[in-house]
Amino acid sequence: MKRVFAFSATLLATCVMLGNAQADDHAHWGYEGAGGPEHWAELDPANAACRASQQQSPVDIKAGESQRAALPTLDFDYKSSSADVVNNGHTVQVNLPAGSVLKVGDVSAELLQFHFHAPSEERFDGKTYPMDAHLVHKTADGKLSVVAVLFEEGNENQALKPILSALPAAGKNHAIEAFDPALLLPSDRTYYRFMGSLTTPPCSDGVSWQVLRQPVEVSKEQIAAFRALYPMNARPVQPLNGRVIEVSH
Repeated sequence: MKRVFAFSATLLATCVMLGNAQADDHAHWGYEGAGGPEHWAELDPANAACRASQQQSPVDIKAGESQRAALPTLDFDYKSSSADVVNNGHTVQVNLPAGSVLKVGDVSAELLQFHFHAPSEERFDGKTYPMDAHLVHKTADGKLSVVAVLFEEGNENQALKPILSALPAAGKNHAIEAFDPALLLPSDRTYYRFMGSLTTPPCSDGVSWQVLRQPVEVSKEQIAAFRALYPMNARPVQPLNGRVIEVSH
């Protein structure tokens, strides 16, 4: 949810914060030991929200406690394009050029990148999935909107094949000539919505989260390929602190 965005310096700085590609090298954050999630706030003053914020992500989504709401449809206007696959030392991230847009009601947000976690950071009634993908979007006024897709073991995922079959080593990247992010999405677009945060330092809040209810299949081999690089890069679930999770009809 890091050095290759071909955007302006300002946008680059924002993207570095977003996509689990946002670590400062000197902070040495990670997922275990002295750099693990329970210590993120201590590693850098910029990470204060990791402990102080009351709207942290990820969360455990409990179906029985979610409120049904007339939420707007998620309108994915994604385009096939080139893509840059980057191993940033915390995850594998796929950076995309401008052109793919998510519209939620009257609000449009451009897809910047997506990246993977294993196991899934989001949970459904306590259940984790082998992997997830976070699709990170940004509105014209700088607000962040993330769509989470959960992966379950099943058939080989053809859309992810060019990515998961040739994962770069840490610090490396490679280009894909054509990739259609729409193929990552399940057929059922119903979703849970809540306000949360980035799931890695600096844990900035004010992020709109949409978690798709239907998982997508990936093969056992595809899961193993990612987990060979990152066996565990998921932040523990965070307390809701009174937040309401809405679910679309």
